[in-house]
Amino acid sequence: MTIREKAEMREEEFFSEFASLSKNSRGRITFEDPCDIRPVYQRDRDRILHSKSFRRLKHKTQVFLKPQGDHYRTRLTHTLEVSQTARTIAKALRLNDDLAEAIALGHDLGHTPFGHAGESALNEVCPCGFAHYEQSVRVVELLEKKGRGLNLTWEVRDGIRNHRTSGNPSTLEGKIVRLSDKIAYINHDIDDAQRAGILKEEDIPLRYREILGFGIRERLNTLIHDIVKNSENKPDIVMSADVEKAMQELREFMFRNVYINPRAKGEEKKAKNMLQQLYLYYSRHLELLPSEYLNLMEEKGQEKERVVCDYIAGMTDEYAVKVFSDIYVPRSWQT
Repeated sequence: MTIREKAEMREEEFFSEFASLSKNSRGRITFEDPCDIRPVYQRDRDRILHSKSFRRLKHKTQVFLKPQGDHYRTRLTHTLEVSQTARTIAKALRLNDDLAEAIALGHDLGHTPFGHAGESALNEVCPCGFAHYEQSVRVVELLEKKGRGLNLTWEVRDGIRNHRTSGNPSTLEGKIVRLSDKIAYINHDIDDAQRAGILKEEDIPLRYREILGFGIRERLNTLIHDIVKNSENKPDIVMSADVEKAMQELREFMFRNVYINPRAKGEEKKAKNMLQQLYLYYSRHLELLPSEYLNLMEEKGQEKERVVCDYIAGMTDEYAVKVFSDIYVPRSWQT
């Protein structure tokens, strides 16, 4: 009996009846012999962690464009906070924490430079449209490994595609990530907004703080415990009505007071314009795309508009600025 088979037996013995057992996965797009050590979801987690797309997240915006300070979140640190919250909840509910972690680590791989501003920019200019959750699936199915993809399991890809607010993941582990994403960004964005002087704790309406807690630590504790308490031994991941309502209203408060605040978003129009100009430029000069993107069109029949989006979405903030500068700013003006 292999180490993997022993691990799968432990899952059967310990996990909840509602957990996604590794041995019951619907499998990969392309069949692979199983690993002798790692169950399938642990293997997926490792593949995401070692991917180039994952490493690039450290240089992509979360909320604040090029913030002045080392302690603001990036897309990578956001991903790690989502992962930690998801693992905590999954473990408490005796669900498959490897699956929850893999989904969490992969959920934002397709995000553009400059956060949702970049996503909006490509969605406006590309006739195919653009959504980061679909792009994340495209990254793991096609773009990584120079067109080979990561060949992840169906459950991980389903969780990545459905992590958005309107998504409906097929596994409880995917449902955990969907909520953990919101728990993470609401709370760490409050922390970053306070660091930037945009928001004070006292600015948050008292009715939300009385339910969720006074401070980020208390709010995280309340939200995680509420999910665990209300989901234990149930075939769903749910929250109590009052906590869920308070979290949703706090999210709406953040949209009004932080996510569209000029101090956080004052440069977004410039960032959007820059990415749209890059899209138009490469649409006219496809021959300048790296060879792996040309191969997507020539060998895999991918639409040029989609491939141009692939290239731009994969850029980091700094690289997008550099490419734009190289194309449009005279060298004598560059510093």
